Amino acid sequence: MSNLSPFVSRGLFDELFRDVNPGYYIKPLHGDGLPAQIKVDVKENPSEFIVQAEIPGAGKENIHVDIDGNVVSIRAQISQLDTENKDDKLLRSERYFGEVSRSFQLSAEIDEEASKARYENGILTLNLAKKLKKSGQRMTID
Repeated sequence: MSNLSPFVSRGLFDELFRDVNPGYYIKPLHGDGLPAQIKVDVKENPSEFIVQAEIPGAGKENIHVDIDGNVVSIRAQISQLDTENKDDKLLRSERYFGEVSRSFQLSAEIDEEASKARYENGILTLNLAKKLKKSGQRMTID
């Protein structure tokens, strides 16, 4: 076991609840509540960026992706309701809801028309096509 105070690794409510009534301590179903920020993985290949963002508890209709040049903004309305009830009194109910968002800048501008988004099992996958730069144009000399 670590040398950290028990309040560092667990929530204050959980610690007090366990101390007051240790026989009825129930571990949270989803761990912590609403995440502070959307966690993302970003990969790049020559033609696109692939972004995977963890957004558990959101319906795909509540996820919004905005692209402005090379800036990607993701925001989602999250709502999670879990209850345990065994035909007796409710011992604990956990729910969280709110909005999370994340913005980041990529190294190239995004072609919105050629980009795709998919949401499955709490993971938003964005295939963001890079805008093709016109290169090799010959300059006119006056």
